[in-house]
Amino acid sequence: MAKVNIALDAELVVEVMVLAGVGNPQDAVEAVVRDYIARGHRTEARVASRDEPHRTGEGLTPPEPSQG
Repeated sequence: MAKVNIALDAELVVEVMVLAGVGNPQDAVEAVVRDYIARGHRTEARVASRDEPHRTGEGLTPPEPSQG
């Protein structure tokens, strides 16, 4: 796997280490990135499942005829 080196504010990294309960900066940053990606995938799945009936027309009730 390719590696990327970046500079981060040390206070941010320490705070993430404490919140994530990990002992080194590398694991802390990886945990945050993995969580962010997983959250994005969950959001995509929720939106797709919510929009599925509108895309396929399944489960939608036809409009009621107008009375008048």
